[in-house]
Amino acid sequence: MKISGKIFIVTGASSGIGEVLSKKLAKKGAQVICASRNLEKLNRVVDEIQIQGGTAISIQTDITHTDQCQLLVEKTINRFGKLDALVLNAGISMWTPFESLNDVGFFRQLMETNYMGAVHCCHAALSHLKSSNGLIVNCSTGQALMGFPNHSGYAASKHALRGFLASLDIEMRGEIKFLDVIMGWIRGTGLRENAFGSNGKKLGKSKRDHTNESITIDDCTDSIIMGIERNKKVIYIPKKLRLIPFLNVFFKRFLNWKVSKAVEDHQD
Repeated sequence: MKISGKIFIVTGASSGIGEVLSKKLAKKGAQVICASRNLEKLNRVVDEIQIQGGTAISIQTDITHTDQCQLLVEKTINRFGKLDALVLNAGISMWTPFESLNDVGFFRQLMETNYMGAVHCCHAALSHLKSSNGLIVNCSTGQALMGFPNHSGYAASKHALRGFLASLDIEMRGEIKFLDVIMGWIRGTGLRENAFGSNGKKLGKSKRDHTNESITIDDCTDSIIMGIERNKKVIYIPKKLRLIPFLNVFFKRFLNWKVSKAVEDHQD
């Protein structure tokens, strides 16, 4: 896909990967619709894009509400006349063993945001993406490919979304393109500090940062841009994550040990 001149909706655009990706898409000539719940942060992102000569607008959107997703797409079409790409980036996580939970109620919020929020956006955008032979980008995770300790509810929501999009891909028969972005530890996203802990509240700042094996947010978003431009179906960030499907079938015990060790290395 040639990015210049294309119309992109990016969810979760007020911070982290969504913010950096929105800026880079705009720098390449895309017209970007930045969506999230935090309008103040969205406006800051859009202002910075416009100062650099890019085109972007902010639309406050809570993707857990289907009517707000419909309005997001309607405003996009009214302003730009079409939609070329939908980037499903908004998400929340958790970081706690399942057995330590006193209340699993926040699992519903994980599913409402990570899974149903994406479903709402796809449903609202589908006809317009078909008209433009457009693209859906799923900002996913290695946890969508396997089980993952301390992340049971998050992994479940990402498994659900991956299954939904794989099914939708078959139904669309090539009328819409799909890019699955499988990510590992990414520095600077804020995902962990906003993750649910054992008490059902956000963890806040961690005492320990990601290890040296983590990827910078700049390298991550550069890889996503490359995947879009080269019409990739799936990309792995870092590339070693492409081993997960193989290891999960033939060396599952080893893979489980590796991910358990990785979680321990990232504990406070």
